Amino acid sequence: MRAWWGERDRALRAPPFPSFPEIAMTQVEPTLAAPMPPSSIDFTQVFAAQAERSARIDALRPGNRDRLFDGLSAAGISHVTVTFDGEGDSGQIESIGAWAGDKAVDFPPVEIPYAALTWDNPEVEMRQLSLGDVVEQLAYDFLADTHGGWENNDGAYGEFCFDASARSIHLEFNERFTSSELFTHEF
Repeated sequence: MRAWWGERDRALRAPPFPSFPEIAMTQVEPTLAAPMPPSSIDFTQVFAAQAERSARIDALRPGNRDRLFDGLSAAGISHVTVTFDGEGDSGQIESIGAWAGDKAVDFPPVEIPYAALTWDNPEVEMRQLSLGDVVEQLAYDFLADTHGGWENNDGAYGEFCFDASARSIHLEFNERFTSSELFTHEF
């Protein structure tokens, strides 16, 4: 008597695995480079230098603001509005408008001194910039100081008001963000 599974079982079985020749294991030299030596950069010194530079830039702002407000007042400009918008790693000032009371006016073709530091020179550089260029530079500086990265990801938008009569700068800042809420339920 033959087993009922014999023929059928042989037909369903996969062919036997082929035999492989024996492979001798050999030692291989490492392919990764040796670890890097420790950094020779003194980050405490780097951060201290950056803090000193930031303090020097901050010390220049009151003088730049005063010269701007003096120039705006001399031109009969009561206030300036600056709108900005940014997202996706790009941002820009959209518009700069000068006002005499409720009436929109043009900036006069005058230049005022603007104190700045450049990356390659530790000395203060005095530049002659138009009133509009000083407004734009200060707006970008204040955005970087208060909301660094405002142009990244979902970004932000808003408006500055440079009030020459009050000698103040007001910023309305709207930050965009994507939100997600998780709800779980068991039934």
